[in-house]
Amino acid sequence: MKTGQLPVRGALARLASSLPVLLAVIGGYPVNAYERLQGPTELLFYDKEKAFSGYTFFGVGNRTFLLDMEGRVVHTWPVGTNPHLLDNGHIVDASKDDPSGFQGFKEVDWEGKTVWEYTEKREDYAPHHDWVRIFNKQLGAPTTLYIANKSISNDQAIAAGADPRKGPYEGGQMDAIVEVDLQGNIVWEWWFFDHVVQDVDPAKPNYVGQGKSVADHPGRINLNMPGKPLKRDWLHCNSIDFNTVSGHIVINSVQGELYVIDHDGTFVAADAKASIVKAASSEGDSLYRFGDPARYGQGDPPRVLENWDSATSGHKQMGGSHHASWIPPGLPGAGHLMVFNNGQYLFQRTPQSSILEINPFLDASGRDTGKYVNPPDAGYRRETYDRDTHNLPRLISRQVVWSYRSMNSHGFFSHIGSSGQRLPNGNTFICSDTEGHFFEVTAAGELAWEYINPVTRDGPVKVLGNVLPIVNSAFRAYRYPADHPAFKGRALTPKGTITERAEKGIDVYRKRPQGDHPRAKVVVETVAVARAAAVAVGDSEAGKIAMIVRRGMTRARNERTVLVHWPFRRRAAGLQSPTAIE
Repeated sequence: MKTGQLPVRGALARLASSLPVLLAVIGGYPVNAYERLQGPTELLFYDKEKAFSGYTFFGVGNRTFLLDMEGRVVHTWPVGTNPHLLDNGHIVDASKDDPSGFQGFKEVDWEGKTVWEYTEKREDYAPHHDWVRIFNKQLGAPTTLYIANKSISNDQAIAAGADPRKGPYEGGQMDAIVEVDLQGNIVWEWWFFDHVVQDVDPAKPNYVGQGKSVADHPGRINLNMPGKPLKRDWLHCNSIDFNTVSGHIVINSVQGELYVIDHDGTFVAADAKASIVKAASSEGDSLYRFGDPARYGQGDPPRVLENWDSATSGHKQMGGSHHASWIPPGLPGAGHLMVFNNGQYLFQRTPQSSILEINPFLDASGRDTGKYVNPPDAGYRRETYDRDTHNLPRLISRQVVWSYRSMNSHGFFSHIGSSGQRLPNGNTFICSDTEGHFFEVTAAGELAWEYINPVTRDGPVKVLGNVLPIVNSAFRAYRYPADHPAFKGRALTPKGTITERAEKGIDVYRKRPQGDHPRAKVVVETVAVARAAAVAVGDSEAGKIAMIVRRGMTRARNERTVLVHWPFRRRAAGLQSPTAIE
């Protein structure tokens, strides 16, 4: 065995070298991975020479863990939805253990004591998924940026140029970015709805213009996207990050696009109203967008070909994407964007996830212009795949300067969540949410460290069997250096692995009763209430009740359906007609 390489789980580590391999797209060097029906959790592999030494940070089961390189716990916090570590050792997290929807945030200190809380009290705003604590230079103070779905009425939608033939637009929502200071004051806000364009009604001020089309407005969102009328959680944005150098924000939509907007250039100090007005103006239009140029008429969409056993991704670069972020100053690739491409909606025969590093400043000649370049203007290259994958060639943006994917999609694929992080030594740390799979790869794609989250819905396990996806999921994970400011003066003594601590009763986990699955519970409760309502309202409403039950069951497969049954329950209990429920 190679010097400096730590054996883990004995036979497993020796077996790994003969198993199918992962591949970095750029570099082409193999790393280890495999398909399995049962296997050990926690630390699988650790190459001391290649790995970036530090501490692994992730939240799961309403608890956040800090692990050393050998997978031993050195600290925990009593929150764990989508924790964000601050330089003072505090954590900012959601107020509820569900990243897809919550009412606010709380900050806990190193000992787990709550030191700050914020609740979104406006009825038309629904915080979800992500937030980031920043230092607002113009205020000279820290603030928190967060994503929230903001409600849109049918009248608002029609007034903005939504196609009346596709309405009514009841229950519509579009994501906003809200900035709040530590006193709970809203100091800035940006809303996608203020930056829509349409080609339906020439009388509206946001009309594309005479002789023009949506393609002439890449900085705005087409309100009448083909096949995608305005609805609840229309864009489903799931990540936000702030560039401390440029003052720009990147926000990602699960549909497969990321958007860059100017925060500092639209912020007016000491005047929140003026800030919101400025952010809603043309100065707040997107500076850059990447992922799906067909959405703004500058590329081809994915489609099934005439021989329907084949398809093309068109110019679409990513789908189901998560965790778009800026590579921080001082790291390899600083100023570039990194995003986890979950690999959905790309019409591949064997879909797979990947990590993309994007230089948004590259032009068609490969020159770094120092300013944002529209991706279609930079052009594409043709990428081919091994014949045994059965995947057809794809067009890849020339602005993708590094990427990582598995040679065999069974080694690395997550259909939800996930994250990617550039490390100081040039390695990339990856969290594959669906399988609770954390691993670190070098720039050449060689495996340096690998770990399986042992925390399931029923507590930690040492061996994970043939289970459904996301049983041991983790939304994100990070690696922090030992000299991170949050750890200064802290005693980071190993206190056993997660499973060892559970066996000793150090960490106690609530085990759910059989069948206690949040999304399944939504279906059960929705059906139960629907049946009761059907009895109450009579046969005349039976068809409507059946329709709502079908909708409820469909939404229970969606990340945001945990709350869907509540409005229905209220209406049914009051014996009101449910026809308006969407």
